[in-house]
This record gives sequence, C-alpha cells and structure tokens, in this order.
Amino acid sequence: MNERKQLFRTEDPFDTQSTNDQFLAAVRENCAYQYANCKQYRTMLEKLQFTPEMLVRYADLKKLPFLPTVLFKKHRMYSCPEWKMPIKATSSGTKGKYSRIGMDTGSLLCGLRMVLKIAKWRGLLSFRPVHYIILGYKPHRGNDMAVTKTAFGSTFFAPALSRTYALHYENGEYKPDLEGIIEAVQKYSESTAPVRFMGFPSYTYFLLRRMDERGIHVTLPEQSKIMLGGGWKQFYTEKVDKKTLYALVKKVLGVAEENIVEFFGAAEHPILYCDCPEHHFHVPAYSRVIIRNVHTLEPVPNGTVGLVNLITPMVSATPILSVMTDDLGVLHDGEKCKCGIQSPYLEIIGRVGLRDIRTCAAGAAELLQQTEGVL
Repeated sequence: MNERKQLFRTEDPFDTQSTNDQFLAAVRENCAYQYANCKQYRTMLEKLQFTPEMLVRYADLKKLPFLPTVLFKKHRMYSCPEWKMPIKATSSGTKGKYSRIGMDTGSLLCGLRMVLKIAKWRGLLSFRPVHYIILGYKPHRGNDMAVTKTAFGSTFFAPALSRTYALHYENGEYKPDLEGIIEAVQKYSESTAPVRFMGFPSYTYFLLRRMDERGIHVTLPEQSKIMLGGGWKQFYTEKVDKKTLYALVKKVLGVAEENIVEFFGAAEHPILYCDCPEHHFHVPAYSRVIIRNVHTLEPVPNGTVGLVNLITPMVSATPILSVMTDDLGVLHDGEKCKCGIQSPYLEIIGRVGLRDIRTCAAGAAELLQQTEGVL
C-alpha cells in the first residue's frame, strides 16, 4: 500500500487540491486489493460491471461503487485473516446489528499520522496534565465500539490526571452515573489543572441543562476544553443550534467558544473530521465526500442536500473504501468559510430515519433515560 502511505504523509492535512492524483492512486490501489482479497466485494463489483482499472481520472471516483453502512451491520466482510487485525472496532447496535470493522497495522499507522496532524492543527496536543470527563462508555474487555475507542483515544491528546465516565459497566451491563459527573465537574472546577469534556453534543446539552436548572454554575480552569463528537442522532428534534449550546457551555462551565471543538466520524469511515475555528467540518486530504441525490443517487452540486457518500483508502483489512451513510448532508465550498482553509466543508443535516439502523448514540440513550428527567 505505497500509494496510501504517500497520501497519509501529506504535510497539509486539508490539502484536497494538489493531492487529487495521489488520492486517486491510493483509491485505485485499495480497490485492487479489495477486489483481489475479498470475495464478497469482488462479487458485488462484478455484478456492477466495475473493475479497479476503471479508476483512470479523478472524476471517476463518483463511479466507484459504494456500500451502504447498513450492509456492514448485517454481514462480516474482511480482506485479510482476522489474526492480522490488531484492532476490530464496532458501531454500537441492538439486536445483534452492528458493524465490525477490522483494522490492519498499516491502517492504524496511517490513522495515527492523521490524528496527530489534525490534533496539532486544532491545538489539542499538550504536555499539561488534565482531568477528563467522558459522557460515554467506560472501556472494558467486551466493548469494541468505535465510539468508546475514540473517546478513550482522545484522552491521550494531553496527559490524563483522571478519567471520569458517565456510563460504567456493572454486572454485565452499563449503568449511568450522571450525578457522579456533576460531582466531578464541581470538584475539578476548584483544581488548577484544566478539564476536558468528551461526549455527544446531545448528552452534553442535557447535562448542562440539568446543572443550569439546579443553579450549578462553575468556572473551569484556564485551557479547559469541550470536545464534542457524534452529532445529535435520534435527538435531532431536540437539537439546539451551536450558538445556543456554546452559550450554555459558557454560562454553566465558564468555557469560551474558542475552546469548544467538535468531531465527526463513523466506524465504517474512521477518518477524523475536526471542526475549524468557525466550527465547520472541512474535508481532510485523506478522504473525499460526495453528496448524492436521495432518489437517483447521482452526485449533486455543492450546496445541495443529499445522502453522504464517504471515500477513503485508509483501511485495507475491510472493504470500506466507499460507503454510503444514512446521513443527510451538504457540501459547501471551502472559500465560504472565514478560517482560510480551501477544502470543502461538510454540514450534517440529519438522518434518513431507516428504522432498522441503530447508531452509536442509540444504545447509550436508552441507558441515560434510566436517570430521571434527563432526556
């Protein structure tokens, strides 16, 4: 995977202009590997009369067959033996429906380069120890969910003095402890060490709203950060605009907007999308995004709402080269953002609403509903 290696060595993590040829070469290389090593993937491409050699020009990326993420929730597809996968990450799900994505060593090394570059660009890397508050699952041996691994991984951006989780594994199941989170917030607000939150924006909003209703307002130490990821999922109808959420963060925690960072990603597309200072998700050099018409699946112009098709050659162990999510989104021209990055930026509008699709937020939501009056 030499082409992939060269792509992930790109110095500017948002250079989607001069890297087009390199990206195409890496995609063609990955497609050829999947075609040769994954029988299911090859069968699907053959039925669609597509071969890796058809990826000649950059514009041909839109012709690359995509696999819906729901397919990975119903079938296991790998392109190498499982013993060659140091990590397997799953999307969360119920009734046995979840994706299980195998990660090979080369993928993990590329992912590490990507994360370090983007985290450095966003000012998340620090040698100063911090307290972490994670509004999500505490890791344990039986939990392979990508959202859990991502949250835990984010606690290495700066040395961890402590990690406090909202969901604890007890007697074979996760149980919520939001009262413990509130106590931790009050305790660490009196510390000199910064505090970093990590969690879904929906859960963060519900927690802060509860604190505000109780009159619990603190001022977290300087350099504290609020890191949000995962979107609003099934809480879309309760979604508040970013300005409202940021104002609540300032009111309850005393953290200014410039110290709020948001992420976007998926188990089936393990690319780190991190917002810019204007809070837009610019497409990194390691991926491309195509917005497709909901009815025809044809690409639509920038500024048009459609289904989000994500492409990356990062992973070779699993055929997730091109996936179709159940997200509705819009791709905007990069020039419209004041931050100066020229790469287009992705805005997630909501979900299509397929009943049999369960997201990483869904399972945690059911648990958090056990706490009176939270949701």
